[in-house]
Amino acid sequence: MNKAELRWPIRSETDKGLVIARISAEASFKTKAYAALKEAITNLDIYQSSEPIMLDERELSEKLGVSRTPIREAVAMLEQEGFLRTVPRRGILVVRRTKREIIEMIQAWAALESMAARLITLQCSDGEIRTLRILFQAFGQDYGVHEHLDEYSSANIAFHQSIIRLSGSSVLAAMTDNLFLHVKSIRHRTIFERDRAERSIADHMEIIEALEARDTERAERLVRDHTLRLGHHVERHVDLD
Repeated sequence: MNKAELRWPIRSETDKGLVIARISAEASFKTKAYAALKEAITNLDIYQSSEPIMLDERELSEKLGVSRTPIREAVAMLEQEGFLRTVPRRGILVVRRTKREIIEMIQAWAALESMAARLITLQCSDGEIRTLRILFQAFGQDYGVHEHLDEYSSANIAFHQSIIRLSGSSVLAAMTDNLFLHVKSIRHRTIFERDRAERSIADHMEIIEALEARDTERAERLVRDHTLRLGHHVERHVDLD
Protein backbone atom coordinates (compact mmCIF):
# COMPACT_ATOMS: atom_id res chain seq x y z
CA MET A 1 0.00 0.00 0.00
CA ASN A 2 1.48 3.37 -1.02
CA LYS A 3 1.20 6.69 0.80
CA ALA A 4 -1.63 7.89 -1.44
CA GLU A 5 -3.76 4.96 -0.38
CA LEU A 6 -3.28 5.86 3.30
CA ARG A 7 -4.77 9.34 2.91
CA TRP A 8 -8.32 10.23 3.87
CA PRO A 9 -10.80 10.21 0.94
CA ILE A 10 -10.67 13.46 -1.03
CA ARG A 11 -13.85 15.58 -0.66
CA SER A 12 -15.07 18.04 -3.25
CA GLU A 13 -15.50 21.73 -2.40
CA THR A 14 -19.28 21.34 -2.58
CA ASP A 15 -19.33 18.33 -0.25
CA LYS A 16 -18.70 20.06 3.11
CA GLY A 17 -21.55 18.63 5.20
CA LEU A 18 -21.12 16.06 7.98
CA VAL A 19 -21.58 12.54 6.66
CA ILE A 20 -23.69 10.63 9.18
CA ALA A 21 -26.13 7.77 8.97
CA ARG A 22 -29.79 8.39 9.70
CA ILE A 23 -30.99 6.95 13.01
CA SER A 24 -33.47 4.16 12.41
CA ALA A 25 -36.79 3.94 14.20
CA GLU A 26 -35.56 0.72 15.84
CA ALA A 27 -32.56 2.52 17.31
CA SER A 28 -34.86 5.20 18.70
CA PHE A 29 -37.02 2.53 20.30
CA LYS A 30 -33.91 1.02 21.86
CA THR A 31 -32.96 4.36 23.43
CA LYS A 32 -36.46 4.92 24.76
CA ALA A 33 -36.68 1.36 26.08
CA TYR A 34 -33.32 1.77 27.80
CA ALA A 35 -34.36 5.04 29.49
CA ALA A 36 -37.73 3.67 30.62
CA LEU A 37 -36.27 0.42 31.90
CA LYS A 38 -33.42 2.12 33.75
CA GLU A 39 -35.82 4.51 35.46
CA ALA A 40 -38.08 1.63 36.51
CA ILE A 41 -35.12 -0.31 37.93
CA THR A 42 -33.85 2.77 39.78
CA ASN A 43 -37.25 3.11 41.45
CA LEU A 44 -37.11 -0.47 42.76
CA ASP A 45 -36.29 -1.15 46.40
CA ILE A 46 -33.91 -3.98 45.59
CA TYR A 47 -32.51 -4.64 49.09
CA GLN A 48 -35.82 -4.74 50.96
CA SER A 49 -36.00 -8.50 50.41
CA SER A 50 -33.48 -11.20 49.60
CA GLU A 51 -35.78 -12.74 46.97
CA PRO A 52 -34.42 -12.44 43.42
CA ILE A 53 -36.07 -9.78 41.24
CA MET A 54 -36.66 -11.27 37.79
CA LEU A 55 -37.88 -9.43 34.70
CA ASP A 56 -39.63 -11.09 31.77
CA GLU A 57 -38.76 -10.01 28.23
CA ARG A 58 -42.27 -10.60 26.89
CA GLU A 59 -43.87 -8.65 29.72
CA LEU A 60 -41.44 -5.76 29.24
CA SER A 61 -42.23 -5.73 25.52
CA GLU A 62 -45.97 -5.54 26.22
CA LYS A 63 -45.67 -2.86 28.92
CA LEU A 64 -43.39 -0.64 26.82
CA GLY A 65 -45.29 -1.23 23.60
CA VAL A 66 -42.23 -2.15 21.54
CA SER A 67 -40.92 -5.31 19.94
CA ARG A 68 -38.50 -7.60 21.73
CA THR A 69 -35.51 -6.40 19.69
CA PRO A 70 -35.15 -2.96 21.37
CA ILE A 71 -35.87 -4.63 24.73
CA ARG A 72 -32.95 -7.04 24.20
CA GLU A 73 -30.70 -4.17 23.13
CA ALA A 74 -31.70 -2.08 26.15
CA VAL A 75 -31.12 -5.05 28.46
CA ALA A 76 -27.66 -5.55 26.92
CA MET A 77 -26.80 -1.91 27.66
CA LEU A 78 -28.01 -2.24 31.25
CA GLU A 79 -25.99 -5.45 31.63
CA GLN A 80 -22.87 -3.54 30.62
CA GLU A 81 -23.66 -0.95 33.30
CA GLY A 82 -24.11 -3.66 35.92
CA PHE A 83 -27.85 -3.24 36.53
CA LEU A 84 -29.08 -6.49 34.98
CA ARG A 85 -27.86 -10.00 34.24
CA THR A 86 -29.47 -12.47 31.83
CA VAL A 87 -29.84 -15.91 33.39
CA PRO A 88 -30.33 -18.77 30.90
CA ARG A 89 -33.79 -20.41 31.10
CA ARG A 90 -34.81 -18.09 33.94
CA GLY A 91 -35.02 -14.56 32.61
CA ILE A 92 -33.45 -11.20 33.40
CA LEU A 93 -32.14 -10.69 36.92
CA VAL A 94 -31.87 -7.30 38.63
CA VAL A 95 -28.34 -7.30 40.05
CA ARG A 96 -27.74 -6.89 43.76
CA ARG A 97 -24.27 -6.05 45.02
CA THR A 98 -22.35 -7.83 47.75
CA LYS A 99 -21.89 -6.20 51.14
CA ARG A 100 -18.27 -5.32 50.31
CA GLU A 101 -19.30 -3.76 47.01
CA ILE A 102 -22.05 -1.73 48.70
CA ILE A 103 -19.60 -0.37 51.28
CA GLU A 104 -17.19 0.63 48.51
CA MET A 105 -20.03 2.33 46.61
CA ILE A 106 -20.98 4.27 49.75
CA GLN A 107 -17.36 5.34 50.19
CA ALA A 108 -17.23 6.53 46.57
CA TRP A 109 -20.52 8.42 47.05
CA ALA A 110 -19.12 10.09 50.19
CA ALA A 111 -16.13 11.39 48.23
CA LEU A 112 -18.23 12.67 45.33
CA GLU A 113 -20.96 14.20 47.49
CA SER A 114 -18.44 16.00 49.70
CA MET A 115 -17.00 17.67 46.60
CA ALA A 116 -20.54 18.59 45.57
CA ALA A 117 -21.01 20.28 48.97
CA ARG A 118 -17.80 22.25 48.44
CA LEU A 119 -19.04 23.48 45.06
CA ILE A 120 -22.41 24.47 46.55
CA THR A 121 -20.76 26.77 49.09
CA LEU A 122 -18.77 28.44 46.33
CA GLN A 123 -21.37 28.98 43.63
CA CYS A 124 -24.98 28.41 44.72
CA SER A 125 -27.38 31.21 45.57
CA ASP A 126 -28.95 31.51 49.02
CA GLY A 127 -32.29 30.60 47.48
CA GLU A 128 -30.93 27.41 45.97
CA ILE A 129 -29.46 26.31 49.29
CA ARG A 130 -32.74 27.17 51.03
CA THR A 131 -34.51 24.50 48.93
CA LEU A 132 -32.72 21.90 51.04
CA ARG A 133 -34.54 23.13 54.17
CA ILE A 134 -37.87 22.86 52.40
CA LEU A 135 -37.39 19.09 52.10
CA PHE A 136 -37.63 18.75 55.89
CA GLN A 137 -39.96 21.57 56.89
CA ALA A 138 -42.88 19.17 57.45
CA PHE A 139 -41.01 17.29 60.16
CA GLY A 140 -41.22 18.70 63.67
CA GLN A 141 -42.69 18.09 67.09
CA ASP A 142 -46.21 17.55 65.73
CA TYR A 143 -45.02 15.50 62.76
CA GLY A 144 -42.17 13.37 64.03
CA VAL A 145 -39.64 11.63 61.85
CA HIS A 146 -40.06 8.31 63.65
CA GLU A 147 -43.83 8.26 63.09
CA HIS A 148 -43.48 9.02 59.36
CA LEU A 149 -40.44 7.02 58.34
CA ASP A 150 -41.53 6.29 54.75
CA GLU A 151 -42.02 9.98 54.06
CA TYR A 152 -38.78 10.87 55.79
CA SER A 153 -36.91 8.22 53.79
CA SER A 154 -38.11 9.86 50.57
CA ALA A 155 -37.01 13.29 51.82
CA ASN A 156 -33.65 11.83 52.86
CA ILE A 157 -33.00 10.39 49.41
CA ALA A 158 -34.14 13.63 47.75
CA PHE A 159 -31.70 15.55 49.97
CA HIS A 160 -28.71 13.56 48.76
CA GLN A 161 -29.83 13.82 45.14
CA SER A 162 -30.20 17.57 45.60
CA ILE A 163 -26.66 17.94 46.95
CA ILE A 164 -25.32 16.41 43.73
CA ARG A 165 -27.68 18.45 41.54
CA LEU A 166 -26.96 21.78 43.23
CA SER A 167 -23.23 21.30 42.68
CA GLY A 168 -23.89 22.15 39.02
CA SER A 169 -21.36 19.51 37.97
CA SER A 170 -22.54 17.25 35.16
CA VAL A 171 -19.49 15.07 35.75
CA LEU A 172 -20.41 14.45 39.40
CA ALA A 173 -23.97 13.72 38.33
CA ALA A 174 -22.78 11.17 35.77
CA MET A 175 -20.38 9.53 38.22
CA THR A 176 -23.06 9.08 40.88
CA ASP A 177 -25.72 7.91 38.40
CA ASN A 178 -24.85 4.22 38.47
CA LEU A 179 -24.21 4.28 42.23
CA PHE A 180 -27.61 5.78 42.96
CA LEU A 181 -29.75 2.62 42.65
CA HIS A 182 -27.74 0.73 45.26
CA VAL A 183 -26.99 3.59 47.67
CA LYS A 184 -30.62 4.77 47.53
CA SER A 185 -31.96 1.31 48.32
CA ILE A 186 -29.54 0.83 51.22
CA ARG A 187 -30.43 4.27 52.62
CA HIS A 188 -34.12 3.33 52.51
CA ARG A 189 -33.57 -0.03 54.18
CA THR A 190 -31.34 1.24 56.98
CA ILE A 191 -33.33 4.38 57.84
CA PHE A 192 -35.74 2.14 59.79
CA GLU A 193 -32.96 0.62 61.89
CA ARG A 194 -31.85 1.70 65.38
CA ASP A 195 -31.84 5.53 65.74
CA ARG A 196 -30.66 6.29 62.22
CA ALA A 197 -33.65 8.48 61.28
CA GLU A 198 -33.21 10.84 64.23
CA ARG A 199 -29.45 11.02 63.68
CA SER A 200 -29.98 11.54 59.97
CA ILE A 201 -32.16 14.64 60.27
CA ALA A 202 -29.80 16.14 62.87
CA ASP A 203 -26.90 15.62 60.44
CA HIS A 204 -28.89 17.18 57.60
CA MET A 205 -29.62 20.30 59.61
CA GLU A 206 -25.93 20.68 60.45
CA ILE A 207 -25.01 20.27 56.80
CA ILE A 208 -27.56 22.86 55.68
CA GLU A 209 -26.32 25.33 58.28
CA ALA A 210 -22.73 24.89 57.07
CA LEU A 211 -23.82 25.37 53.46
CA GLU A 212 -25.80 28.50 54.34
CA ALA A 213 -22.80 29.89 56.23
CA ARG A 214 -20.56 29.18 53.20
CA ASP A 215 -18.31 27.21 55.55
CA THR A 216 -16.73 25.18 52.78
CA GLU A 217 -14.42 22.93 54.79
CA ARG A 218 -17.06 22.13 57.42
CA ALA A 219 -19.78 21.43 54.86
CA GLU A 220 -17.47 19.14 52.93
CA ARG A 221 -16.47 17.25 56.10
CA LEU A 222 -20.02 16.94 57.46
CA VAL A 223 -21.36 15.53 54.18
CA ARG A 224 -18.51 13.04 53.89
CA ASP A 225 -18.76 11.87 57.50
CA HIS A 226 -22.55 11.56 57.30
CA THR A 227 -22.36 9.18 54.35
CA LEU A 228 -19.41 7.24 55.77
CA ARG A 229 -21.50 6.55 58.89
CA LEU A 230 -23.94 4.75 56.59
CA GLY A 231 -21.05 2.58 55.42
CA HIS A 232 -20.07 1.81 59.00
CA HIS A 233 -23.66 0.86 59.82
CA VAL A 234 -23.88 -1.47 56.82
CA GLU A 235 -20.58 -3.10 57.77
CA ARG A 236 -21.67 -3.79 61.35
CA HIS A 237 -25.40 -4.37 61.19
CA VAL A 238 -26.63 -5.23 57.66
CA ASP A 239 -26.67 -8.76 56.26
CA LEU A 240 -26.51 -8.69 52.46
CA ASP A 241 -24.55 -11.81 51.49
